[in-house]
Amino acid sequence: MMRLFLVIVLQLIPAFAQAWPWSNDMANQISIKPQESADLKNPGMRPYPKNSVPIPGTTSLVKDMAASEKQLNPIPADDKSVALGGKLFQIYCTPCHGYSGKGDGLVGAKLLLKPYDLTAEQTKERSDGFIWGYMTFGGAVMPPYANDLSVTERWNVINYVRKVLQNGQSAVAVMPAAK
Repeated sequence: MMRLFLVIVLQLIPAFAQAWPWSNDMANQISIKPQESADLKNPGMRPYPKNSVPIPGTTSLVKDMAASEKQLNPIPADDKSVALGGKLFQIYCTPCHGYSGKGDGLVGAKLLLKPYDLTAEQTKERSDGFIWGYMTFGGAVMPPYANDLSVTERWNVINYVRKVLQNGQSAVAVMPAAK
């Protein structure tokens, strides 16, 4: 009988041990409780960590499409910017817009709404800020690329589109051959 009792107790120990609150660190943390004020000066912004330096060109103060249309391109359209923009265009833009920028990419061909023709007069008349905003916030079919391309990289892509594609060249003609 004692042996049966011992077997039952030994089998129940793991069940009770798992139910025991081994770690209750999260229960006694410093946090904002329900119905309690945060007492922050600017609740929408967290301060940068101590001894950290923000990287310039990774964040933007522009928060919507209307504000982006008024922006001017701060990156000069030199050879370095155009070359970097071309590489980024091949990675992010050619699936939909194609190498020519006319909206004839492999993915773009399958879409019900076709991507913009980046070489069309309508696109040439748009401001650089409008194109930057479209890349940042997305559009009817185009997803936003704010998380994929930095602020500076988006301007480089615009320099590439303006200097290369809108002058009749294509991404294939400009980019060096693969080794």
